[in-house]
Amino acid sequence: MFVPTLDAAIVGKVISDIRKEKGMSQEVLSGLADIGRTHLSAIERGERKPTLETLYRLSCAMDTKMSDIVKQIEQYLTD
Repeated sequence: MFVPTLDAAIVGKVISDIRKEKGMSQEVLSGLADIGRTHLSAIERGERKPTLETLYRLSCAMDTKMSDIVKQIEQYLTD
């Protein structure tokens, strides 16, 4: 039986790409989202998956809808 899984590297890439598009450093984003910079770095490297709470904080800090982040992740998964 096939069980789909969410690739943490894709999640991290999408978050990293949006952060860079917004011209933000990891330091600034992690501060605005109230998460540790090393935690954000681990997410962007695909070593950790963000919780929904963390994803929400990141989306608010980047002034991006959480649903838009999820849509971008889904697009990578279907390509």
